[in-house]
Amino acid sequence: MNRYSNILVILCFILNFVISLQKPIELDLTPKTAQPLVEGDGGSYYIWLSSEVQILAETNVAAGQFILQPRGFAFPHYADSSKVGYVVEGTDGVVGMVLPKTGKEVVLKLKQGDVIPVPIGAISWWFNDGHSNLNIIFLGETSTAHVPGQFTYFFLTGLQGLLGSFSSELIGKIYNFDKDEVSQLTQNQPGVVIIKLEKDQSMPKPQLNITKDFVYDIDTKVPEIAVHNGGLITTLTKKDFPFIKDVELSVIRVKLEPNAIKAPSNLITPGIQLIYIARGSGKIEIVGLSGKCVLDAQVKAGHLTVVPHFFVAAQIAGDEGMESYSIVTTTKPLFEELAGKTSIWEALSPLVQQVSFNVDSKFQKLFISKVTENNNLIPPTI
Repeated sequence: MNRYSNILVILCFILNFVISLQKPIELDLTPKTAQPLVEGDGGSYYIWLSSEVQILAETNVAAGQFILQPRGFAFPHYADSSKVGYVVEGTDGVVGMVLPKTGKEVVLKLKQGDVIPVPIGAISWWFNDGHSNLNIIFLGETSTAHVPGQFTYFFLTGLQGLLGSFSSELIGKIYNFDKDEVSQLTQNQPGVVIIKLEKDQSMPKPQLNITKDFVYDIDTKVPEIAVHNGGLITTLTKKDFPFIKDVELSVIRVKLEPNAIKAPSNLITPGIQLIYIARGSGKIEIVGLSGKCVLDAQVKAGHLTVVPHFFVAAQIAGDEGMESYSIVTTTKPLFEELAGKTSIWEALSPLVQQVSFNVDSKFQKLFISKVTENNNLIPPTI
């Protein structure tokens, strides 16, 4: 009986494997733009709803975007997920943050190119002290979120503030306030999420001496790969920026020159890559299970797409070039390249390549000579 049971188990395993080959999991990786959630005089907050972009919920990643107008102020709040903010636009941003268990507020300066981690449980407020918009994209991981694939925020003040939802009796007792004082505390601020401050309203100034401990300008970091007319790739991990370990994420910047290509690569450490197109336009191709192309789509600034576990992705810039920023849900991202001097083909033996491609040695040598001409950033051909 045991022998037959074992045979049955093996047959079931083989059957399931064959079925999985015949019916790959269907994933909608179509690039999406954000939808406005809050709009007002002080600015707007945009979100990619996981109910509309289901791949976010399936992979437990999320994105949101603040666009604060001059003098725009976002109320103090915390979220149910860790995330990383990247300043897409702006020169005079200010963020105040109280990290868990510190009991102390740090006030930091933000400008275009800056990366700022926001650990789960941190209370933060955001202010635009400049004369142009402050645009910040947030990318994060949502395994602890109330809604998978979506950030949920808890505001301390304003119309949706936590204090205003408790009973007046409770607020009066815990703060030793009379009714008028309770009313002033909980009802004086009618704003929702973001408001616009008057010009004469002063705000805390950034602590420039400590900003570098919490904020990193990834645009000025020396790239790991830089190719003339091809572009550059910059990776930011806890090795370069210790504070980012608090969110257990890594950040990757890819800047492609016009019509350049980032050759196909796949993350070989378990993790999801969430890509945001910050500038320019182009195309992204992704190949997944059973060697099936799951995405071949044009992308432009504002688009968001997901690269699932172990899927292979390539980027092709358009005539104006393309710049993307992404998070990877691991602190030690390792990628396998399918082109360039460090590609897997350089490591595999010539005989294995010949039988795998069903080619002769002459073609194999031609292939290797071509594939190793460049790095994984390929300039346009003239």
